[in-house]
Amino acid sequence: MLSDSEILELEKLLQEQKIDLLNRGLFEFNEETNPNYKFLYDAIKNQEYNSTHELVNGYRGCVLEGSSRSGKTWSGIDIIIFICTILETNCTINIYRETYNEFKTTLYDDFKRRLDDFGLDNPFHHAKDVKSFKIGKNTIYFLGDGKHGGGCDYAFYNETMFIDHGVFDQSEMRCRKFWWMDYNPSFTDHWVFDNVISRDDVGFLRTTFLDNPFISPQEKNKILSYEPWESDTYEVTDDGVFYNGLPVNDKNQPPANTRNINNGTADEFMWKVYGLGLRGAMKGVIYPYMEFVDEFPQLDYIYGNDFGFTNDPNALVKYTEDKDNIWFELLVYEPIDNPIDLAATFKAFEVLPHKPMVCDSSDRYSNDKGSVEMVRGLKDNGYPEAFKVSKTQDMMFWIGSVKQKKIHCVRDKAGLWRHVKKERENYVFKEINGKSINKPIDGYDHALTAMCYGHMAWNKKKYEIIW
Repeated sequence: MLSDSEILELEKLLQEQKIDLLNRGLFEFNEETNPNYKFLYDAIKNQEYNSTHELVNGYRGCVLEGSSRSGKTWSGIDIIIFICTILETNCTINIYRETYNEFKTTLYDDFKRRLDDFGLDNPFHHAKDVKSFKIGKNTIYFLGDGKHGGGCDYAFYNETMFIDHGVFDQSEMRCRKFWWMDYNPSFTDHWVFDNVISRDDVGFLRTTFLDNPFISPQEKNKILSYEPWESDTYEVTDDGVFYNGLPVNDKNQPPANTRNINNGTADEFMWKVYGLGLRGAMKGVIYPYMEFVDEFPQLDYIYGNDFGFTNDPNALVKYTEDKDNIWFELLVYEPIDNPIDLAATFKAFEVLPHKPMVCDSSDRYSNDKGSVEMVRGLKDNGYPEAFKVSKTQDMMFWIGSVKQKKIHCVRDKAGLWRHVKKERENYVFKEINGKSINKPIDGYDHALTAMCYGHMAWNKKKYEIIW
């Protein structure tokens, strides 16, 4: 039997062995290495700059997108420990969240656990506020509440969906070596998608909780409880969830997960975002099914136009339909506040003056010049077939009418179709106290409203002009 001193010595040796294995795991990988960590490690190690400090190989920064408990944040903490214990001797690392207080409920606890695991000095056991701390001679700062901080060698943006774009821009300029960010993709419209992931100097990785070998059974089962369909009966791609080769929708549903449904835990939105790591389709999307095609059909057409002033874009679409289908192509998507400039824009884009153009019935109002009659101005400036839409039926009637047909949007060479995609994903019915009401929200409806005007005019027996 071991004596007390021998037991203490054995425990010390086992702890040292555990720490040694953890340290070796920072640069020696196996099947248990989280893919998020390896991705960050490779990105940092593969960076190469030339003599003028231009990046010639690797990434300036990396984006980790994925489901809950996929190990994104944990990998970020481990890469900080790697930087501070192996790679650097005197660097600064800034960590950003939307507000400073959020660190206390998230990263405080994560750092407290992980610093103990590695046997490092740990300020998180006793201090109520830790706005900065050291690993060796390296300093880590917590920054929130819109602060971008001073210059740093490395930057970590945690839960980026809630961080302001300006904070990222200002802090990235001050980051000397490498940055990374993580998030659950709970939105479909975000500056990260538009301005960061598309960059060729940014690496991107999507993971799910199934990529994390260390997830606890309780955490895993909680996420699995959201699954609304039977596992392995559907396909998941970057474009969404598919069943029998078609997108999952109200009429094309995989077999139901009866256990989760009976337990009241099944939730399609929660499963897509926090289980599958897909960008979250908003609840109550008005036009959930739309196909993006490469060409406008060889059919007669008209134009639909939704006026936009100052902040909102003027959206002009080319429109046609047949018995079962609608096709439209976005031609203009830019705020234009007067009919002279608008007509000039139409001419520049070769919008035909002899084609009917159904327009928004709203005019622009000015305090010093009275109302600006947009349709009258278009007529006077070369577009005699422009007319105001006749709203003899409620807008919900026409939305319902549009949804009776298969909707196709043309991918134009200029890329304006991406505005349509963004609108489609975010154009939803209003909710009051969690209940959806039959009234669309404002803000993501410019091109889709112009498309609806085209449908309204197309289905009138006679074009009506309202003055």
